[in-house]
Amino acid sequence: MMDITEKEFFEQIRDLAKLFGWKLYHTWRSIHSPAGYPDCTLTRDGRLVIAELKTETGQPTPEQYFWLVELSKVPCAEVYLWRPSQIEEIAKVLR
Repeated sequence: MMDITEKEFFEQIRDLAKLFGWKLYHTWRSIHSPAGYPDCTLTRDGRLVIAELKTETGQPTPEQYFWLVELSKVPCAEVYLWRPSQIEEIAKVLR
């Protein structure tokens, strides 16, 4: 699989979210926000999905790991670290 940029990957996630009826929040400029908050917060029908997006070789920062761990402690939240090679699995989660 050809490595795509994180921006291109986000566009795929955005399109899947729209296709399957999810509301998606994504901070475009996080300059004044706490460091490391995940890229995507999605909600639909009482489900909450939070995902950090990385390229195939990208690694989360310590701040991103912190948020992923803390948010995964929330019982109702589904928390993921997604990569482009997982697009079929991602589609199943959002379907």
